[in-house]
Amino acid sequence: HYYLVMELVSGGELFDRILDRGVYTEKDASHVIKQVLEAVSYLHQNSIVHRDLKPENLLYYSPDESAKIMISDFGLSKMADHGVMSTACGTPGYVAPEVLAQKPYSKAVDCWSIGVITYILLSGYPPFYEENETRLFSKIMKAEYAFHSPYWDEISESAKDFIRHMLEKNPNKRFTTEQALGHPWISGDTAHNDNIVHSVCEQMQKNFAKSKWKRVINATVVVSHMRRLQSSSRGRISSSSPVTPTIPCSAGISASSI
Repeated sequence: HYYLVMELVSGGELFDRILDRGVYTEKDASHVIKQVLEAVSYLHQNSIVHRDLKPENLLYYSPDESAKIMISDFGLSKMADHGVMSTACGTPGYVAPEVLAQKPYSKAVDCWSIGVITYILLSGYPPFYEENETRLFSKIMKAEYAFHSPYWDEISESAKDFIRHMLEKNPNKRFTTEQALGHPWISGDTAHNDNIVHSVCEQMQKNFAKSKWKRVINATVVVSHMRRLQSSSRGRISSSSPVTPTIPCSAGISASSI
């Protein structure tokens, strides 16, 4: 017998909560990422890799101000007993370089995604962005991003250092969840307390306003990219090629941050 234990998660998406705030600081972002890291650390300790971490999968448990963050949408998650996976899956912009490079990958892909989310929470725009998917994937595979002025001028060096460790191209050098939890920006007092709500929200509204209707369209882009690479390298597409699109999930199957 299989039993599905579900919870009603009614607090809304992370971005929506930020957009509704009057005050939002680095410390707030650090608190969110700490909760995500604790939840993902629990998953990794139990040999579960989420493989599709992104802001819209981070929900608040309730509308309460102190509500905890919940991770949802486990449609692409996998029990990685041996630690290595190979199926190409994920969401463009959040997928790790090793997945796009068609290399065997590990739970480190989740840490990359958390790095992308952290970058967005502090600036309001993604570290990797191109209208053309080929150029987008090229930037990701090179880990080619920057902290642009003026958006990052008031952000602490500690936050930038944390992001650099999470967006490390080499998965063997990339922070694990445990290392990330020990970084001063997460566990210490280095996150700034200045209000950045206006700059972040302005960029979020500009860069993510159309993201909801794009989700289903973007769901299979990574797989399509892999297929084209396979086609160009072998001259054909195998009918047995794994196709695992992102599955929008509103059921609230979640791992809490505790």
